[in-house]
This record gives sequence, C-alpha cells and structure tokens, in this order.
Amino acid sequence: MTRDRPNAHGAGEIDPVTGYETTGHVWNGIRELNTPFPRIVIWALALTFTYAVIAWVLLPAWPLGRTHTKGVLGLDQGAAAVAGYHELAARRQDWLTRFATPDFAALQADTGLMRLAMPAAARLFADNCAACHGPRATGGPGFPDLADSTWLWGGDPKTVAETVRLGINGTDPDTRFAQMPSFDWVDHSERRKLAAYVAALPGGHSDPDSPEAAFFSENCAACHGEGGTGGLGSGAPSLTDRSVIYGQDISTVERTLKTGRQGVMPSWNRRLSEEQINLLALYVSRLSATASQGRE
Repeated sequence: MTRDRPNAHGAGEIDPVTGYETTGHVWNGIRELNTPFPRIVIWALALTFTYAVIAWVLLPAWPLGRTHTKGVLGLDQGAAAVAGYHELAARRQDWLTRFATPDFAALQADTGLMRLAMPAAARLFADNCAACHGPRATGGPGFPDLADSTWLWGGDPKTVAETVRLGINGTDPDTRFAQMPSFDWVDHSERRKLAAYVAALPGGHSDPDSPEAAFFSENCAACHGEGGTGGLGSGAPSLTDRSVIYGQDISTVERTLKTGRQGVMPSWNRRLSEEQINLLALYVSRLSATASQGRE
C-alpha cells in the first residue's frame, strides 16, 4: 500500500458520497474524510467526568496512606454489613432461644417455628458439617451418611444432639468412643474369605451357613449385630446397606479387617451454643425421617 503526499488543494473538498470535507490526504486513491467527532461521545465523556467528580466528593475514594477520604456522605460498607449482621442476629435470637430447652417433641410440633428455623439450620449444617458429611449429608469415604435410616448411636433428636455436643473419639472427657479393632491375627486367606462374606452382605448374597458366617457371629455380631444389620447404638455401622463408611468392596473390607478403623468427630460444645446444637439435631433427624418416608 502506498500513501500519496497530501494535496493542499484537496483540503476542504466536499466528498460527494458522504457530504463531509476531506483532509487532502489520499491513501491508494481513497481520500481521507474530515469526519467530525460524534457529539454523543462528547456528552458521554462529559457526563462520566461529572459523575466521577461528584462521586469523589460524596463517597470514599482517595487513599491517604493507611486511611482514605471518607466522602461527604460518610458511607462505610463494612460498618453497614456489621450493623446488618447484628440486626439479623437479633431477629434470629427471638426464635432461637426457643431451642435452649431440649423439648424436641414440643419444638417439632410447632410447625410455624420449624418452618422459620429449618433454613437457618440448613445454613448451620452447611457451615459446620457439610465439609465432612457432604452438602446433602450423604457422607463419603470415612464419614457416615446422615440421610439414611441407619445410625451409629441413634437418630432421634436427643441422641443426635448428644453426639454433636460430645463428639466421637474427640477431646471432650465424655466423648463417645468407638473403635474397629484390627483382625491382623487372622490368617490372610481366612481374612480374605471373611472380607468376601462381608462385602456380599448388602446384596444378601452371603452364605449364612459358611464358616465365615460363623466367624462373623462369634467375633463381629456383638458390635455390628447378627447378620451385620447394626442398630445396636454402639457406634458400629450397619454392613448390610450401601451407605458404608469406608467402602464395601472386598479390598477395602480386607484392609479394614487388617488395620482396624477409628474415626473422629470433634466435640461441638465449644463452638456451637446449646440452641444451635439442638437446632442441628432436629435438622439432621429430619433428614433421616425424610429418607425413611421416601423408601416407604
């Protein structure tokens, strides 16, 4: 592409197509127009500048070392957020105090209160429990499912509240205690057969007349119940459903038998108030009740 030298005689010439003057510059035969700057852009720039000046005066704007200009209006979003939080906490405290006494039957019977409290309970669960038990409380490797009907100690609100308050294998002197002992003293081949027997329990495919069934009855049923159904309130899970804590494939069960298990749930009585613990207990127990109704 070549550029022709400016033609002074062409400057000010009117382009017959657009009606604009030309600058006199010609680029490969194309004359450069002297197009005026759009007025809408000028107005937009003027309005933007005016708004910026007004905002600088009214709102916090300019940094001044460790502080900043406060603005004529004196707005502070941080202070507004804190004030809003205190206002929300005060409104919540009006009904949260109802959960100070563990009269769970009366609390559950108050449908208006439960309708008001359950969204806050769900938020409380998400903030404190979902990291381990999952956002839907369905558990995961090493953490029990709270949305089924099988419980380690019991799913009624009073028992759940005690578990939340004291923890499991935690630091509280009254914490719940549960431990799966190691069966490494069992011969490897026999332990493998026992693992296969336990892995087949959820599908009902285990042989009740096998030597492994007899071994299970003698060594495992005291904690897990006859047939591995659990529900003894001893901290031992059911082995017959699909919501197993560590996995129910043969390799995982064999590793559990060899090394044992001892999970930990922290004690929440130093982090949560008694009202919050009772509220959480009601929320979690409702999850189990909903799951049970869904299976009926």
